[in-house]
Amino acid sequence: MDLSFLTNYINPVVLGICLLAGYVLKTAFDSFPNKFIPLSALVLGCVINILINIPIGINAEVVLGGMISGLASTGLYEMLRNLIDKDGKKKEE
Repeated sequence: MDLSFLTNYINPVVLGICLLAGYVLKTAFDSFPNKFIPLSALVLGCVINILINIPIGINAEVVLGGMISGLASTGLYEMLRNLIDKDGKKKEE
């Protein structure tokens, strides 16, 4: 099954905003659990994409695009973190 059609729904603006918001949640708030960052990115992406598309109209594609962009931001963060960490070792926290 080819899931490449989902990339048509990614909005780069929403993806960038969710990426930065997730990074801020991870680094600024020690009490915020990491397991809730993808959920918060999903909700934030959905809200931002709806706000961007209010003049055009809100439909299921707009909501889906926001959700996919938000979740893609967490995947992008993990990819960048793994690229920067070339040794494959996790930093001691």
